[in-house]
Amino acid sequence: MYKRILVATDGSKLSQQAINHALSLADVTGADVVALKVVPRYPQTYFEGGVALAAAEVARIEKQWQEEAMKAVNAVKDAGQKLEVKVKPITVKSDLVSDAIIAAAKRNKCDLIVMASHGRRGIKRLLLGSETQQVLTHSHIPVLVLR
Repeated sequence: MYKRILVATDGSKLSQQAINHALSLADVTGADVVALKVVPRYPQTYFEGGVALAAAEVARIEKQWQEEAMKAVNAVKDAGQKLEVKVKPITVKSDLVSDAIIAAAKRNKCDLIVMASHGRRGIKRLLLGSETQQVLTHSHIPVLVLR
């Protein structure tokens, strides 16, 4: 049925449900899993929402974010080992989360994307956006959304 499943995580409890479901599905179907965490770049200007910092400090912050991201995807790999599911942990640096998820799924030849949705509605959805909605709208790969 599925050969390679991409599961996107942001480290939240809700995304943990998506991870558990993706690993269970991979276990049943014999698929491999690609665990993805998208790491943003530090905002460089006031208009992007950032505070002006020295280049060394920005590099330190981005390195910390990368390390936290690797910890999150390696946790998925560890959980997969318990089920004897092969997990490839990857991180991608991008400000466009939905585009990065779709591109990673294509690059890794995934045939399913699994992700969680916070289920925001109304003004919260308008202001905060919905990465899940963007992936659903633009992906040609099937997407399984968990809430």
